[in-house]
Amino acid sequence: MKNIIYICFYLFTISVSSQGIVKDTIIDDLLIIRGDSLVLTLDEVIVFKNRKFKSASERKYYYWYAKKVRKAYPYAKMASEKLSEINKELVGIKSKRKRKKHIKKIQRFMEGEFTNQLKKLTKTEGRILIKLIHRQTGETMFELIKEYRSRWNAFWYNSTANLFKLSLKSQYHPETEALDYIIEDILQRSFAKGVLVKQEPKLPVDYFGLMIQWENIDLKREINAYIEKYK
Repeated sequence: MKNIIYICFYLFTISVSSQGIVKDTIIDDLLIIRGDSLVLTLDEVIVFKNRKFKSASERKYYYWYAKKVRKAYPYAKMASEKLSEINKELVGIKSKRKRKKHIKKIQRFMEGEFTNQLKKLTKTEGRILIKLIHRQTGETMFELIKEYRSRWNAFWYNSTANLFKLSLKSQYHPETEALDYIIEDILQRSFAKGVLVKQEPKLPVDYFGLMIQWENIDLKREINAYIEKYK
């Protein structure tokens, strides 16, 4: 995980009666009165089905993976926030030398701030983190390193990561990848319970559609296949 830690440093361096009213009337951006009807603008609410497990071992696998996702997500959220901050600060910096110096300054700060925490990530958590960074920033870690460092750096970091069965080019596709859907399911349930702080992803995610699509997913089989692939 030491290599992933260094890679992360570079990344962090992203019904009321109203007769007589004919026109729609908006009150405090909350109420829309149309004729004699009152429409309330409410926050979106997701109603979750109870997660049904086919066996005790499937339950165990799900919560094992959920623990990994919940540990990795805050770093991806932080990456997105830092990337937005960097982009805003770099707008006024035209000199390539000064831009590079500014990014290195942020990198050193992040290194001192999060080294011990990142060292605790396992390979599985690192793999999930790479996918979540794509979810939260809209770019893969490979693309981000290439953009903020160089194509050469991106190539070598990815080559090193490959030795540990990690790929910085990994993308987040819950619509086609079963394990990515499991990640999304864990995230949405964690947001609803207040276990994780929600941050809107840069990638479009249709969770309602995903729930229908993956209704009969075999959790144990998918996670077992993952374990066999990366053990």
